[in-house]
Amino acid sequence: MTEPIQIKTKLAGNPTQEPQFKSFVKSKDGRQIPVADPNATRALVSLMDMNAVLGGAASHYGGPAALAELMSALHGHVFDVSSREGKQWYDLFHIVNDAGHCENGLYALKANYKMAGLTLDSLKKFRSIESGLTGHGEVHCFPEGVFISNGPLGSAFPQTQGVAMGEAISGTNRVTVTTISDGACMEGEAKEAFAAIPGLAKTGKMGPYVLIISDNNTKLSGRIDAESFSMIPTFNSLKDLGWNVINLAEGNDLQKCYDTIVNAIEQAKANPIAPVVIHAKTVKGIGTKKTAESATGGHGFPLKSPSELAAFVGEILGGAALPDVFNTWIAELNKWEADIKASGVKDSGEKIQVGISSAMVRARKADFPVLSVTSDLPGSTGVAGFRKEFPQDSFDVGIAESNMVSTAAGLSKLGYIPVVDTFAQFGVTKGALPLTMGALSEAPVIAVFSHTGFQDAADGASHQALSYVAMVSSIPHVDVYSLSCSEEADALMYSVIENFAKARKEGKVPNSAVFFLGRENFPKTYVAGTSYDLRKAQVLADTTAGKTKSVAIATTGSLVPQALQAAKDLEVKGVGAVVVNCACVNHVDVATFKTVLEKTQGHLITVEDHQLLGGFGQILCHALLTADVTFKAKSLGVHGEFGQSAYTAADLYRKHKVDASAIVETTGTFFQKSGAW
Repeated sequence: MTEPIQIKTKLAGNPTQEPQFKSFVKSKDGRQIPVADPNATRALVSLMDMNAVLGGAASHYGGPAALAELMSALHGHVFDVSSREGKQWYDLFHIVNDAGHCENGLYALKANYKMAGLTLDSLKKFRSIESGLTGHGEVHCFPEGVFISNGPLGSAFPQTQGVAMGEAISGTNRVTVTTISDGACMEGEAKEAFAAIPGLAKTGKMGPYVLIISDNNTKLSGRIDAESFSMIPTFNSLKDLGWNVINLAEGNDLQKCYDTIVNAIEQAKANPIAPVVIHAKTVKGIGTKKTAESATGGHGFPLKSPSELAAFVGEILGGAALPDVFNTWIAELNKWEADIKASGVKDSGEKIQVGISSAMVRARKADFPVLSVTSDLPGSTGVAGFRKEFPQDSFDVGIAESNMVSTAAGLSKLGYIPVVDTFAQFGVTKGALPLTMGALSEAPVIAVFSHTGFQDAADGASHQALSYVAMVSSIPHVDVYSLSCSEEADALMYSVIENFAKARKEGKVPNSAVFFLGRENFPKTYVAGTSYDLRKAQVLADTTAGKTKSVAIATTGSLVPQALQAAKDLEVKGVGAVVVNCACVNHVDVATFKTVLEKTQGHLITVEDHQLLGGFGQILCHALLTADVTFKAKSLGVHGEFGQSAYTAADLYRKHKVDASAIVETTGTFFQKSGAW
C-alpha cells in the first residue's frame, strides 16, 4: 500500500450529548436510537433563514426540508456506530454534502447536537460576515463542520470519488457517504462521476461508497421534467452503470430512511466493488402545505416578515406549541424588523436585469431571431421577462452550464442569436471552454452572467466570481462588458444584438459578447440623458474645476456607486475627481483616459471587486502603458483571497477595501506620505 501523508483533521468529533430536539428510530437489534428531530431541523432552518432575510440576504428552505429525515437518520447511525466502537465518527466515515442549498439544514442539525462549536444562537448569524456559517458549506470558513466545500452543484460529488479511491489505496477503507440533489445530478461533473465510480470500483480501486440522491423533480425554476427534461432515464441507467441501486419511495419517513441507510452502508462495506446508491423520493418544501405544493418546492425562503413565522413554524411542528426558545427567537426577529422599519431608507433603484430583459424583448419584436437558452436561473439573471413573452423561443437544458453554452453555439451556426444566462461564477468556470470552442467554430453567442464579484454576498465564496474578467477577457473574439445600471444594460444589449445580426447578414462572424452584472439594486442611470457606446468609456462625474489636487477613479460594473460616493467625499476634502465607467472591459478607450489623466496630473485609481491579478485594473494600466500615456496608478481589488458570506455586498466591499472610504484613503497616498488627511 502507498502510504499518504498524515493530515490532522479539523473536523469536530463525536457529539457529547443527544440532540436538544430529538426523535427516535429503532435499530436492528431493537434499541431506541436518538436522532435530530427532522421537524426541529425544518423549524430551525426557518428561523435562521429569517435572520438572513432581515439582514438583506437570500436563503433556502425547500432543499433542507426535503433532506431532513435522511440527514437525521444518517448522522444518527454514524454517531451510534462510532460511539459503540469507541472511535471518532471521522475515523470510520466521510460525510459529504453536494446538495449545497441544503447546508443550512446541516448547520441546524449540528447546533441541535451542540457539536462543532455550534449552539442555537450561532444559527442567528447565518450568512452574515460575522459567521463561518456561509450560504454553502465551505472548509475555509467552517473547517469544524465541512470536509469538502460545496456550492456549485455537482462539484463535491466528483471529489469524493478521489476520497474513496484514496481509501482503497491506503487500505483504510472508511465509508464515503455523499448526499446529492436531483438537480445537481444534471451537471456534467456528476454524470462523469456516475460512470467512473462503479467502473473503478469494479476493478478494486474504490473504498466502500454510498450515494444518497434526494429526488423531488424540482429545481430553482420549477419542476425538472416540465422546465427541461425528465431525469428518470438517468436514474434508471445507474444500475447498468454498475451501481447497487436501492429505491426508497418514502424519503421523508424517518424510520425507513434509517433502515435504508444502515443497509446501504452494510452492503457497501461488505462489497466495495459495487457502490451503493439510495434513490430517495423526497418532497421539496415539506413541512408546510404552501411550500410543498409550490412549483419550486419553496426553494428560497418564502416569508418576508417574522410576523409570519409563528404560524409557519407551528405548521411544521404539526400544531404543537412552539418551544420557548423558538418564541424568544421570533420575538427578537420581530423587534429587529420594527427597528429596520423605523430607521431604514427604502432602496429606490432597480435591478440591472430589467434592462437585459427589455432589450431582448425589444429586439425579438424587431424580428431579430433572439433565442433564450438557460440553465435554471432566468429569474436571477434577468431573462425571465423575455422567456415569459416568447416561450416558443426559450429553452432550458437543465442545470448544465457547459452544455448550455455549447447548445447556443450550435444554434448560432444556423443563424440564430442565442442568449445564455447563469451566475458569473458558473458561466466563466464551466463556460470558458465552450466559449472558446464556439469562437473556433465561428459560432458566437451572447452571455448574461449575473451576480459578479461580491454581489452574490450571501451564497459565499463558491458563488462569488472574483476572476470573471481574467477568465474570459483573453478568449479571442469575445467582447466583455460589465454593466452598472439597467439603462446601460438595455442600450448595450440591444446594440450587441443589432450588430450581431448586421454582421451575419453581411457574411461576417460577429464576436461573442459576455455581459456581467450584479445582483442588488442600482440607480436606473447615473447621468440623465447620457448616451451609451459599446467601446467608449463614460465620464460620470468631474469635480476637478478649481482644484489643485485631483484623481481619476476608473471602475466598472457594481462599484460605480462606490466611485461616485468617493468623488463626493473627496470634494469635501478639497480634492477633485473624475469618475470613469468602463463598461467594455477588454477594449480600453485610451483616448478618453488620455484626456482625463491630463486633468488629474496623471493620478489614477482603479477599483474592482475582482482579483487584482488579471483584472480590469491590469488590463487598463497595460493598455495605457503601451499607448505611452503618463500616469501613476494605485489599484484596489482582491488580494488573492476567497470571499465569504455576508448579508450584503457592502460588508465585503468594506472588508476587502474596495469601497468609497478605501478609494478616499488611497487617494491620500498620492498627496501625503502617510496617506492621512
